[in-house]
This record gives sequence, structure tokens and C-alpha cells, in this order.
Amino acid sequence: MRKNERKPLVTNIFTADPSAHVFDGKIYVYPSHDMDIEMEEDDDGEQYRMEDYHVLSMDSLDSTCVDNGVALHEKDVPWVSRQMWAPDAVKVNDKYYLVFPAKDKDDIFRIGVAESDSPVGPFVAQENYIEGSYSIDPAVFVDDDGKIYCYNGGLWGGQLEMWQSGSFNPDERRPEGNEKSIGPLVAEFKEDMTGFKAAPKMIEILDENGAPITAGDEDRRYFEGPWLHKFNGKYYLSYSTGTTHYLCYAEGTNPYGPFTYKGRLMEPVIGWTTHHSIVEIEGEWYLFYHDSSMSDGCSHKRCVKYTKLNIAEDGTIETIVPYDHEK
Repeated sequence: MRKNERKPLVTNIFTADPSAHVFDGKIYVYPSHDMDIEMEEDDDGEQYRMEDYHVLSMDSLDSTCVDNGVALHEKDVPWVSRQMWAPDAVKVNDKYYLVFPAKDKDDIFRIGVAESDSPVGPFVAQENYIEGSYSIDPAVFVDDDGKIYCYNGGLWGGQLEMWQSGSFNPDERRPEGNEKSIGPLVAEFKEDMTGFKAAPKMIEILDENGAPITAGDEDRRYFEGPWLHKFNGKYYLSYSTGTTHYLCYAEGTNPYGPFTYKGRLMEPVIGWTTHHSIVEIEGEWYLFYHDSSMSDGCSHKRCVKYTKLNIAEDGTIETIVPYDHEK
């Protein structure tokens, strides 16, 4: 085990939802920034009052993790009203783009983009959110052919199910029981990161028999926090199940899906939410995740960690039991 493995990367602030990348040989982590406040918790996530982003960086996995300060604040984004939640970042044409969700002036979650010449910012946001975007948890994947995809979506407070009719309806009924579950969204970015080439499409996640996973299958159905990585020519969509607190993964042959459920990445952590990223560093794979261990279980005061991810040649991923190293 590496000396920093499964320890909070930083302790000066609360961080969550880490999107990890290697840019120019250095490790950068783009988390959300939990506010150190006392609030009642609810299913819509009002306790997650994040208002800015800090970028973390490390020369190696064994080196000290540096908090590079505020990279973007909600007051500097014209369309944002509140709740800048889990972001991601991508390098395109020697520019760095922070892709983030936030509520607009109508309290509807949208996806925005901000640009910088540096991976740690400061980032300058585009004037408006991405047209046609909605919900939360963007994850950006650049394929071998250079195409740039945005995966996103979250239920409940993430508002994903409120768009089933094609427009926003806060009173939309949630699928339940044996009804088909709602999947994450995927859309291809324009090369200049100013918009999507086409409207987002919903991804199907199938069971071992090729049937769509149902809404009542809470151990396997999608809830939030999508991530895509590619291994031996296949695409792997990983995500959180939300209510049952698992990280799961599914396999496909196309970035648009469908994806077939394969198993669990990680058993539940301390705290309510589970959100992650998967990155290859020096030929090995790692899972970046968060828990609430630094705040004794407070769900909106989390800390970012990482651990080794064991992937077999056929793409099968070994399930991580997060605290087995403490036994």
C-alpha cells in the first residue's frame, strides 16, 4: 500500500466527488468543496451548499497533496444561482476546461464550462450554461478518435427524473418497482467546448439477460455519479446506486451504450453519498472516492481518498472493501 493510500488527500477543507486526471505527468484532482456548516439533511440535497471549486495536485501518489486555492467561485459565473456540485475537467487543444453543474436562476441544474491556461485555474466561465444540458455530475471522456463525451445525471436532488417528458417538471413521477430505471445521459461536446453537437441521450444499463435494469433493483440501478474509462478496447461505465451506497460498473462496446451490468467496484463507505473516478497512473489503475470519515459520518462534510484498483485482463474489476486495511 502506498503511504497516502486511503487517507484524506487534504484536511484543511472538506472535499468530495473527486475527478482525477493525469495532465503532463502530474496528478490533478477536481473535487467539489463541502461547506463546513450545520444543516438538516434532506433527499433534495439542500445540505450540499457548495459555492466554489479548489483543484488539488500531486507530483506522485506518494507526494504531498497541494490545495491550489479557489479555481472558480459561483459569484463569477453569470448564470449560476447556487449549489456548484461535482465537477470534472478535460484538456483540449492545450486549454483546460472545468465542466461543472449548478442551479441556474430558475433553480434548475445545468452544466457549465469554464476555461483556463492552467490545470489549477483560475477558470473563466462561459457566459451561459450549455444549451440543452440538465441535471448533475458531469464526467468528460475523450475517446481514442478525439471525440469528447459528457456523461451526467443524478436522481432526486439531481433532478434527472424531472425531465422524462422532455421539459422540466418538478412534479414528475419517479419510476418504481419493475418499471425501467432511468439511466445517465451522454452527449458529444463540440471541439471548442462551447456546446453539445446534439441533444443528450439516455443510456440503457442492462442485466445479464439483456433486459433493462428496473427502478426497484436498487442494488444495481443507476442513481448518480457516472464515470467512463476504456480498457482493452471496451467501455466501462461506473456509477453510484445512491440509496444502497454501492459503486457499480457495466461494460459496453460503444460510448453511447448500451452497457451490461458486471458487478460492484466498492462496498459502502462512511456517509450517505458515493462518488468516484477511475484513472490510470504509471501503468496501474486507481479509484478516487470520498467518505465522511473526517467528520464522523456527517454526509455533507466529506474527504477525498484514493486506492488501488485491480482490473483483470478481461476487464473484471475486483470489489474494494473500503476499510478492510484497518482490520
